[in-house]
Amino acid sequence: MLLSTLLEGLEIESVQGDTHILIEGISHNSQNITRNGLFVAVKGTHQDGHHYLEEAIAAGATATIVEKSLQPRKGVITIKVPDSRIALAHVSDRFYGRPSQELTVIGITGTNGKTTTSYLVESILKAAGHHPGVIGTIDYRFGAQHHTARNTTPDILELQRMTREMVDAHTSHLIMEVSSHALEQHRVEGLHFDVAVFTNLTPEHLDYHGTMAHYSKAKELLFSYYISRSSKDTTYSVINYDDPCGKYLSTVTPAQVIRYGIKEGKEISLKDYRVSSEGLSALIATPYGEMNIRSPLIGSFNLSNILAAIGVAIAIQIPQEAIIQGITQLSVVPGRLERIPNQDGITILVDYAHTSDALDNVLTTLTTLPKKRLITVFGCGGDRDKTKRGPMGDIATKKSDLAIITSDNPRTEDPHAIIEQIEAGIDHSLSQKYAIRKLPDTNHLKGYLIIPERREAIRTAVSFVQPGDILLVAGKGHEDYQIIGTTYSHFSDREELQEALTLRTPRH
Repeated sequence: MLLSTLLEGLEIESVQGDTHILIEGISHNSQNITRNGLFVAVKGTHQDGHHYLEEAIAAGATATIVEKSLQPRKGVITIKVPDSRIALAHVSDRFYGRPSQELTVIGITGTNGKTTTSYLVESILKAAGHHPGVIGTIDYRFGAQHHTARNTTPDILELQRMTREMVDAHTSHLIMEVSSHALEQHRVEGLHFDVAVFTNLTPEHLDYHGTMAHYSKAKELLFSYYISRSSKDTTYSVINYDDPCGKYLSTVTPAQVIRYGIKEGKEISLKDYRVSSEGLSALIATPYGEMNIRSPLIGSFNLSNILAAIGVAIAIQIPQEAIIQGITQLSVVPGRLERIPNQDGITILVDYAHTSDALDNVLTTLTTLPKKRLITVFGCGGDRDKTKRGPMGDIATKKSDLAIITSDNPRTEDPHAIIEQIEAGIDHSLSQKYAIRKLPDTNHLKGYLIIPERREAIRTAVSFVQPGDILLVAGKGHEDYQIIGTTYSHFSDREELQEALTLRTPRH
């Protein structure tokens, strides 16, 4: 494509050279430049693309986009712009032929519930005979293609390339989990959304955003900025009206609003429901009339995710029969209260809960289910928001008969220091700390253990559980790696539990 065509409509401060040249590829990574390529120098959190201009030119870049004033390179066209990230979104959208305009695009943001809501919407669309693609925390998938997700929301260049592949593969809808990082970093700039979904807002990513106010502002961008720039004829914001942030978002979005909620839903509201170890049933008021649904998903918090999915389906005019069928057919979301099968009469669950709110929701649900004891294994990730560590320790010990505190992707932090911060939040008048070799009768446990090595923690928990117990391993969910330092090593809670079950010698 001609460089001049790629630049049409882009805010430009200066141009050095003739833009009437052919561009065969775009990259913001100097190692991925092809011959006759366009290199966009983006200043990131850890590295600045402007430092790699010479490498990019040596690799074949014939044009560069920069946001810093630099000396011109002979034979290389230089375009200076106010913001390289926005420029990257602009040129990649045009390079791949504006693919999001050819799909129905659904963006889901919020602290918790994004993944489950995306799976529910996907299942509903399939039940209606459509061919959806999904970009989210677990993977990127469409048709027969599955790619492991490196980020919840990929960078804009990869996103536009993948969206074009979806269009070419006759995908009908794109369902995206949109992270607060992606919104703030313009990773969805140039995407034309049909529907924006807000699930909730609770403390998370404060290591990046600094304050809840800044975190909230990042989420707001999907509803006030991105949806307003969509070229689609009609746009919708599907918003959790139970959440105070949701109430605010409903006043700032230019899109048509569908408000859902368990307590305060308007267009979509919960009339009645039942929760059991077998799943959910509910009577829901909708613009289509009252809807009876059944779902194999466990946990009352999933009712909110179901309401969100119904809101999306109504916005894009999916028939009621397909909505009910799609919800019923989704039996499991990987790593979200996912059962680990066993022959011992134990309910073993893996969940991605890694925030205080998510852990509280999961444990609150599990405390209502029939059981003898509830045992929880959990930890907190390193190099991430430290303020959630104490509250997670408090929640886990208060709502479990036994909590085992362990490591969860410590990254460059000392795992023992992370555990100390978790332990600082525990009310020791309610939860006793046990030494591993001095446990009381396991039928009367009420307290916590510290086992820093996650594999050992899981195996210890499996050795404790007895028929009728519930064991929850929280924090990593679908992840199949452990990050220690900067090294990724294969580690799956699901695999570790299955292995521990084969080694199990129950304690009595």
